[in-house]
This record gives sequence, structure tokens and C-alpha cells, in this order.
Amino acid sequence: MPQRRLAENGPVVSPLGLGCMGMSHAYGPTDESESLRVLHRYLELGGNFLDTAEIYGPYKNEELVSRFLREVPRERVIIATKFGFRITDGKITGADSSPANIRRACDASLKRLGIDTIDLYYQHRVDPIVPIEETVGAMAELVAAGKVSPARIDDGLLSLA
Repeated sequence: MPQRRLAENGPVVSPLGLGCMGMSHAYGPTDESESLRVLHRYLELGGNFLDTAEIYGPYKNEELVSRFLREVPRERVIIATKFGFRITDGKITGADSSPANIRRACDASLKRLGIDTIDLYYQHRVDPIVPIEETVGAMAELVAAGKVSPARIDDGLLSLA
């Protein structure tokens, strides 16, 4: 599979990412063994860009991706995950991009995924109550803490340093 660099200093990713949501959420019955086979086959074919989120399941998809990550070298996979919802008793109960929730979601995603750093971390849905400056400020704190790969704007594209 061809590879592309995300902007000048970003990671090299496969142009065809694999959205993992359907492996544990939304489209009917799931089969973990089959999902793991698909993830391995995707990697064999040259793919390396996996997309997940805490709300997929909730939580089940990040747990599935974690099982896969324990079976492959971490440097072979770029992990994208998302935040932006309030989850109460396993149910999505609304948008929440408050700094406190962003920090909570990041720490929980890191733990579920079993990784030290999230490669791409972004807001799933805009929270109309929280000013975007507060959301971005919280994200910058996560980068400074080493929990999320650093990002910058380069020629209009998001790139990872």
C-alpha cells in the first residue's frame, strides 16, 4: 500500500485508514476474533492508520484495538482516537469538551489502549457550551504532558512534530 507523510514533519501513514467502530459498535453483531484477523490483515497489506474513539462501545473498541496493539510492534501503527462526549453508566449522555472531561478521556483512552502517547487526538463533536479556546488549551496541556503527540499547523495541514 502506498504511504503518505502528514505534512512536512508528520508521521508516514497509509492513505487508506481503517475505521474500527464497526468492529465493536453500531452495525450489528460483532466478532472479536474476526476483527483481530482484519486488523492483522490490514497491517500485512501495508495499512497502519487506525481510528477509534471512547464512545465506540462505549469503550469496547479501544479495548479491542488494545488487544491488537499487544500483538504488533507499536511503531507500526498510528492510533487516532477521539473525545467530546459525556458517558454516564456506559451511556452517551451529551457533548462534553470541558478541559476536565478532555483530561479524563485522554487518561482513560491511554489506559484502555495500553499506550503511552496518542498519535492523533481530536474532538469528536463540537460542544456548543465550551469555548473552543478552552478545548484547544486542554489539548495543548496534553501535548505538553507527553500524552498526545505534538501537532502544529503547517501549510494548512495538521502535522505531527
